[in-house]
Amino acid sequence: MDLSQYAELFAAEAREHLSACNQLLLQWERAPGAAEPVTGLFRAVHTIKGMAATMGYSVVADLAHRMENLLDALRRGAVPPGDEVLQLLFRSTDALERAVGLAVAGKDREADTRGLGGELDRAAATAGAPAAGSAARPSGPEEPPAAGRPSLPVLAIPELASPAAGRLVQVMLRSDAQLKAGRALLVLKRVEALGRVSAVTPPQAAFESDDFDGRFAFRLDGDAAPDVIEKAVRTAGDVERVVVGEREAEAPQLDAAAGPGDGGRARHIRVDLRRLDVLMDLIGELTTARGRLNQLAGDRRDAPLDDVALQISRLSSDLQNEIVQARMTPVWQVFDRFPRLVRDIARQLERHVSFRVEGKEIELDRAILDELGDPLLHLLRNAVDHGIEPPAERRKAGKKEEGEVVLAAVRERASVAITISDDGRGIDRKKILQKAKAEGSVDAHVDALTDDQLLRVIARPGFSTAAAVTNVSGRGVGIDVVMSRIRALGGTVEIHTEVGKGTTFVLRMPVTLAIVRALIAAVGNERYALPLTYVSETVEFGAVPTTTLEGREAMVLRDRVVPLVHLRGLLGVEGDAPPARRPVIVLEMGERRTGVVVDGMLGQQEIVVKGFEAPRGTLPVFSGATIMGDGVPALILDAGGLL
Repeated sequence: MDLSQYAELFAAEAREHLSACNQLLLQWERAPGAAEPVTGLFRAVHTIKGMAATMGYSVVADLAHRMENLLDALRRGAVPPGDEVLQLLFRSTDALERAVGLAVAGKDREADTRGLGGELDRAAATAGAPAAGSAARPSGPEEPPAAGRPSLPVLAIPELASPAAGRLVQVMLRSDAQLKAGRALLVLKRVEALGRVSAVTPPQAAFESDDFDGRFAFRLDGDAAPDVIEKAVRTAGDVERVVVGEREAEAPQLDAAAGPGDGGRARHIRVDLRRLDVLMDLIGELTTARGRLNQLAGDRRDAPLDDVALQISRLSSDLQNEIVQARMTPVWQVFDRFPRLVRDIARQLERHVSFRVEGKEIELDRAILDELGDPLLHLLRNAVDHGIEPPAERRKAGKKEEGEVVLAAVRERASVAITISDDGRGIDRKKILQKAKAEGSVDAHVDALTDDQLLRVIARPGFSTAAAVTNVSGRGVGIDVVMSRIRALGGTVEIHTEVGKGTTFVLRMPVTLAIVRALIAAVGNERYALPLTYVSETVEFGAVPTTTLEGREAMVLRDRVVPLVHLRGLLGVEGDAPPARRPVIVLEMGERRTGVVVDGMLGQQEIVVKGFEAPRGTLPVFSGATIMGDGVPALILDAGGLL
């Protein structure tokens, strides 16, 4: 039986349990006397062991088994774990994660866990548990069947496709068994050593379906006794019940009332993200074709064609919405790895840090969420290293020894705001300004930095105020990486800081990238798209008073001064003079507002975002490109670059 087809599923399941292990270890470290974390850890590690044994990943199963022995001893004992034991469990969880990755890559034997396994055995022995053997025990019940125990009927299964000689063997897996398909295949593999297996019902291909609930039957030829067959089945693990029939051709009647009904089956399946990427690409092409069809229908003015175009537009819009929703993923799937990382960084730097995550249920497109990991990691490192002060410094400043770092996600209209805040020392603007002047990145006459100016300075490649290079920071990378990555995802970065009180970074991200609704603007003979996510309103240029703000032209809109950007001048458009009446598109991101003066507006439409490699020397005001309904490409303006 080839179980390699379940490798990716095993990896996904294992990652979820490993994430739970890290969360529970952090919880246990904060409350060593609590019973819930060790119980949860035991279950998670036990599940990983069972799945690894099913897949034949012996190194993973062995390490998990040794961890399980230690956790079992700890949960039975009355003495809370010491710091050494907790650190051992943290290291073991990391090693287990590495071993899982190697096993899925077909390099199971490359994971060297012997030294760590010995430490776990010694710790388990000290805690009162027997040392683990070299091989992991199979997961699930292992006791041999009692002699003379009557066979119990299992749930009703479809009648075997054709009568066959041999014993009828019926199996029901435990309801909480992981990788039921793989476990069922392992059962068949174990009994093949006893004789020929035939008439598998349901067929093996059905094991992978969403409806497979762990109940199946097969015929086994051979001379093996019923207790031997049952023992072989149970060694696969997670077996709830086994019924071995007499040697006869006909199948006995099965009792349908002996187990739960078919109702309540899960309506969720795991789908490879690449399939969703392909679907999104296809719906993107369909959206472009829809725009072309609508334009042709408008030009032809043919009623039947208009009806077909309208129907296709509605159906493709519904399909697009469903695909976008299918790609939406709760942010906790990325956020959940950060508590452990913050804990390790704080421990390395000898800081006391309380880390809190809020808004874990907020959803983002999976493609965006996957790209957010590195920027968030940079900002969290900065918060702990540059933000949170050492305990002595915090005491001197009248603060609690334990600093606080908060990672939060909030939905804002068609975007999501992710904030990373700390209650540390804040950023010394005078020190930054002095260094920036020395480097020539700020004019000598500037005497103070606004939040926007501060962000531009610290986001310069190589800029750093760290006194020394460490394993955590000081190499001049971080904020520039964050800015470039977030801008590439169509988002923006803001900073708010106050000396002695802390710093907050705000990342504003679009909910999805592939298809967005945009305002189409004209400048000269060219068309440009502006995502509506950041469009606040439009006004007519000259209809409101204008003034000057820090040397820039601005308009006064409802008692608020809004800087202006003339897109024609910014892009160097020459030729015909601009029209007398020009619209101003007001962009808004958080507290920042800018008015973009264009020649005209051509309406709104949904656009498919394509990657855009700007030529060297191009102004950083474009975030992508799109194909319009007439087949002509247009550039997408980066709202963050215009603010």
